[in-house]
Amino acid sequence: MSNKNSLNKKFFSQIVDLLQSARNKVVRTVNQTMVLTYFEIGRMLVEEEQGGKERAEYGKELLKGLSRVLTQEFGKGFSVKNLERMRTFYQIYGKSSTLLSKSENLKNTVSETTFQEVKQNEFVLSWSHYLKLMRIDNENERKFYEIESLKNNWSVRELNRQYDSALYTRLVLSRDKDKVKELSEKGLILEKAKDAVKDPYILEFLGLPEHTEYSESQLEQEIIDKLEHFLLELGNGFTFVARQKRISLDDTHFRIDLVFYNRILKCFVLIDLKIGELKHQDLGQMQMYVNYYDREIKLEDENNTIGIVLCQNKRESVVEYTLPENNEQIFASKYQTVLPSKEELKLIITERNSQR
Repeated sequence: MSNKNSLNKKFFSQIVDLLQSARNKVVRTVNQTMVLTYFEIGRMLVEEEQGGKERAEYGKELLKGLSRVLTQEFGKGFSVKNLERMRTFYQIYGKSSTLLSKSENLKNTVSETTFQEVKQNEFVLSWSHYLKLMRIDNENERKFYEIESLKNNWSVRELNRQYDSALYTRLVLSRDKDKVKELSEKGLILEKAKDAVKDPYILEFLGLPEHTEYSESQLEQEIIDKLEHFLLELGNGFTFVARQKRISLDDTHFRIDLVFYNRILKCFVLIDLKIGELKHQDLGQMQMYVNYYDREIKLEDENNTIGIVLCQNKRESVVEYTLPENNEQIFASKYQTVLPSKEELKLIITERNSQR
């Protein structure tokens, strides 16, 4: 009887998964259709306003009148403010979108065939995503967040968090100029160890005040408790492996605070947490951990281990003279427990670069 119940449970689960998948597809289709419709409304508004531009108040009256008609016909969602957003949506995305070249086909009617054709290539995020993206003035920055939202399946909340933590600014200011353009064209591409490392890391989700006193073990526990958030901050391809991983050398035991694996780079990533200022001994200890993993743990088809020492304060000179010139495995990064403004972030990175 137990075997039969087990089989039934498995069968029921398969049906649930099938229906859930179908429901998700319906939601995505509805969202994409809605976004494309808003784009088309925006296009029609822009063209109609341009046709009546000799009257300064024409645009305002047009929006008010359309809002009344649509609200009466369809209910909420068509305020003057929302119609202005649709117009802005077209003005921003109509310039670079392939939909612009197809808009002639959409002037009189938007057929289902056209919808399906366009939806495969355009506007795959939700309208809420685009409302956030439209508020980003810098085009390259906006494209980066759009690409990353799609690649990583970010919710609107996650998109807001990454923007508020100035992810794009951190990546731009810590990369060579020839790598900056790539961010807006392809998003974040992991090709080597350095690409996976941020400086600084923003850990505001831990809820630790900036100047409070806490131990390294408390910091580690907060990270484990909010592991999903920490993985989001780490970036693409990271999976959690272990905490306080013990390694033994002769009769001496050491513990690595956090161990991750990056599926894209195909390597282990070791993280040690340090309260206060970074010391050269901290980097030397991480070098030992990395050497151990490379020689004892990693497989032949895996790449060299990455080691990151997360610290509150660091001097670039200590990092420079402790690590070899051709170092590509050991990194020291600052962390912050509060969200900085973009101006504060630029100052942090400027100070870091000036110490080099």
